[in-house]
Amino acid sequence: MDPGGEVKRDPRTRLPQADRLIRELREELPEVPVWAATAAARSALSRARELLAHSPERPISLPGLLESARAEAFRLVRGHPRRVVNATGVVLHTNLGRAPLAPGAAEAAAAAASAYGDLELDLALGSRGDRLGAVAVKLALLAGAEAGHAVNNGAAALLLALDTLARGREVVISRGELVEIGGSFRIPEIVERAGVRLREVGTTNRTHLRDYEAAIGPETAAIVKVHRSNFEIRGFTAEVGLDALAGLARARGLPLVEDLGSGSFVDASVYGLPESADARARLREGADLVLFSGDKLLGGPQAGLLVGSAALVARLRRNPLDRALRLDKLRLAALDWTLAALLEGRGDELPVLGMLGLAVEALEVRAVALARRIVAASGGALAAAARRERAPVGGGSLPGIELETWVVRITDPSGALGAEDLARGLRAAPVPVLPRIHDAALWVDVRTLLPGDEEDVISAVSAVLSGAAR
Repeated sequence: MDPGGEVKRDPRTRLPQADRLIRELREELPEVPVWAATAAARSALSRARELLAHSPERPISLPGLLESARAEAFRLVRGHPRRVVNATGVVLHTNLGRAPLAPGAAEAAAAAASAYGDLELDLALGSRGDRLGAVAVKLALLAGAEAGHAVNNGAAALLLALDTLARGREVVISRGELVEIGGSFRIPEIVERAGVRLREVGTTNRTHLRDYEAAIGPETAAIVKVHRSNFEIRGFTAEVGLDALAGLARARGLPLVEDLGSGSFVDASVYGLPESADARARLREGADLVLFSGDKLLGGPQAGLLVGSAALVARLRRNPLDRALRLDKLRLAALDWTLAALLEGRGDELPVLGMLGLAVEALEVRAVALARRIVAASGGALAAAARRERAPVGGGSLPGIELETWVVRITDPSGALGAEDLARGLRAAPVPVLPRIHDAALWVDVRTLLPGDEEDVISAVSAVLSGAAR
């Protein structure tokens, strides 16, 4: 009620009924299913109510609501996730799904999905079989470990290890390794959820062996080392090497667990990567259990991989929590194919390793050719030039490490379309293209273009200029 005694009308009452918006949307777009029109109309109205709650005087029109609902309806019927072109140069782009599967791995997953299979059946004996049998063997062989195991993602691997080895007790972790990973999930919170008490040692920038020694007590169940996967500490720093920690763990009768984040089974130097990414090297240095993701540098599906001591892995597999975290048959099939490819020396068939191993000279050739095609496709309306740059690996894998690459720098000399306008148009293309924006220009990095992606880039550019991109 205002000072004059009049009752103020709730601005949200200006909004049309959902039924009317659904009817209008269906009349305009009869090809849109009823469920999509209903969900889209409700979403548009919900957003409008939220806007009016904060800005009561904001004008809301039926055409505006229809436009919002139309965009949402198209998004719903297209399906999710949609295929996009990764032109960012970030090989392991978390928002774009990290590692694309090799065609063979995708085919293996599709075959597992479309028929019955011997997922948990021993065909020779006709009795229940080991769900992870083949994958566990391949993991152990690749890692040079006594045993291997797999769950549904990296965080699950850490949760399972902590719950199995330390529930009700303490683990010792350096303060400089208490990282926050994607989606605001923090290592201390995962430790707490596992029913484990965290004993922090050292400081953010410096941790010494004596800090670990002083922290170990009767309640200590394990020493845990966590890879700083998405940041780095420089300057006045000190950390304890894995070999020194392994010596301490053995002397105190404790398991040493390393959460590597992004691990691999290849010669890291071939790809210009540090040895710390090699899970085999971490085991050789003394880790009892190494954990890492399957969809990062390994180049496979999302999975949490654990390799190391047979005794520890056996304990993991006996934990009832393991069943809640297990891999489904699709990812199991894709992972099995990926591991077999690595064992057989066919790592170059994995898109991630292929991208990381691309020679800079080959990238230059592709960038120059693509720049010419973009200029031609735009009829000279756009300027495009190839230039040498650098890009991060991404995916919370190797902070501070950038790869030399080549990009196509695109601008509109007329000034009619800015970099943001071009980027928005490319994202709205039938096959969305995700570039980088830098120095008021659009950068298309050719390192992360998969076979055939150049055609989609050209189509998207043409659509932007013709106004055909939705």
